[in-house]
Amino acid sequence: MRGAAGYALTAAVVLLAGCGGPAAEAPADRPPSPSSSPSTPATPTPADPTSSPTTTEEPRPAPVGADDFRVGRAEAVVRHLAGTIGPRHGTSPAFARAVRWVDAELAGLGYRVEQQRFRAPGGVSWGVPVPAGTSVNVVATPRGFDPARPHLVVGAHLDTVPQAPGAEDNASGVGVLLAAAHAAAQRRTRLPVVWVAFGAEEPRGPTDDDHHYGSRAYVAAMTGRERTAMQGMVSLDRVGVGATVPVGSAGASDPVQQSLLEAARRARVAALPEAESRSSDHWSFVRDGLPAARLGSTSYAAYHSPDDVPAVVDRAQLQRTGRIVLAWLSPSG
Repeated sequence: MRGAAGYALTAAVVLLAGCGGPAAEAPADRPPSPSSSPSTPATPTPADPTSSPTTTEEPRPAPVGADDFRVGRAEAVVRHLAGTIGPRHGTSPAFARAVRWVDAELAGLGYRVEQQRFRAPGGVSWGVPVPAGTSVNVVATPRGFDPARPHLVVGAHLDTVPQAPGAEDNASGVGVLLAAAHAAAQRRTRLPVVWVAFGAEEPRGPTDDDHHYGSRAYVAAMTGRERTAMQGMVSLDRVGVGATVPVGSAGASDPVQQSLLEAARRARVAALPEAESRSSDHWSFVRDGLPAARLGSTSYAAYHSPDDVPAVVDRAQLQRTGRIVLAWLSPSG
């Protein structure tokens, strides 16, 4: 019995050992634990060295047109120049004040502004002695302007005779100039525009050579390439009186006058052609062989007098003139 019992015990131990061995192994196809075997990171796709970053083009400005003129801006200029500053002959402290103000207005619109200084002689201006001194043209150009490339000039004289506040002669012209410059600042014109507020236009003597000093200085400073590039000039002079807009040519007629008359037609403004019109700054250009014409010149009772105050200027006539200017500058013409 003892031998049989020992055999049985031995057999039981063998059976238990046989059952326990295979159960302790993990199956061969079980996936490894994430913590015990890290995964291989994905390889990034290299950037294409020939590709370029995406760029967004700035939208092209809308074209300027007659409907963009805001007459209230022109009226405000008339009130400031004639009402606040008052008489401002071309070498006076009041004129210097007007220069600073116009300079700041144009610079505030984003134009590049320069002051072109020149000497004006002493003399007698409409019966009143005026001293010699330095006068100034305020010249504003758009950013990136190249004077050797085709462009236009719009000008208006800033000075007055000594005794006149100069609402019509010529705060009206400067008012239309600044309001038109405001409209054109953020819009597209058919050619770049130079805006000029001329000094010392008013007479300092009896002859043709005794006035228009500022525009003559401007023309004298033009280079040969600039003269070739300038496609036309318009002088805004006494543009706030009347029911039709005079369009003056220094001769019988000229292409600039005709283009202004066509602009008036497009702007739906009544305009009247005038021949032999030479009593404004456009004459300095024409007499030197450059294309130019004038808007304005209707006669009025307060001319060159203390009565030339803002009340003389007609809002509707400023509007008519401004519409012609912007139609002339418009690429849609």
